[in-house]
Amino acid sequence: MTERFDKSYYDRFYRNPETRAVTPAASRRQAAFVAAYLKHLEVPVRRILDIGCGTGTTLRALGRQYPRALTRGVEVSAYLCKRYGWQQGSVVDYRADIPFDLVVCHDVLAYLDAADCAGAIANLARLSRAAVFLGILTDDDANLYDPQRTDSEQHLRPARWYRDRLHRYFVNIGGGLYLKRPPEVTVWTLERLS
Repeated sequence: MTERFDKSYYDRFYRNPETRAVTPAASRRQAAFVAAYLKHLEVPVRRILDIGCGTGTTLRALGRQYPRALTRGVEVSAYLCKRYGWQQGSVVDYRADIPFDLVVCHDVLAYLDAADCAGAIANLARLSRAAVFLGILTDDDANLYDPQRTDSEQHLRPARWYRDRLHRYFVNIGGGLYLKRPPEVTVWTLERLS
């Protein structure tokens, strides 16, 4: 899998304005949203892990939101690890001695087959102390994305498949944010999606 995530992949889906899946500005807004919601809930964030961090736009933006937090970028791509200095690893089996307050895993899980994806979700629960931010393209999103700007090598599973597995470990609080069960902060019932 690591060879397919080479320079040409990142040039196409990250750098070229004509073909990239998301703009750097959108990644920064996403990070601002995640930080604002967690600050609103008074979830302390001192350690941030972005696993599958890509070029690091979201991780750097979260670092600006939490300037005293330790940030760690982990990436399966040997190319990106060499270019940006990320730690090489996979969401399936990456381990840390101390869990992270916030774990980001955006546009990663759909690249995994069902068994590895289920294992990765369990691993995200081990890596997280408080919150996880996930971005996952599902089969239910068929009319919501541009296929010309989306890698067709992903496994498009139904959203229910993910919900069933995530519910075991996390409380969905909307916007791609999940709190680890049991949440350490109060989230009203109508603010929960699961």
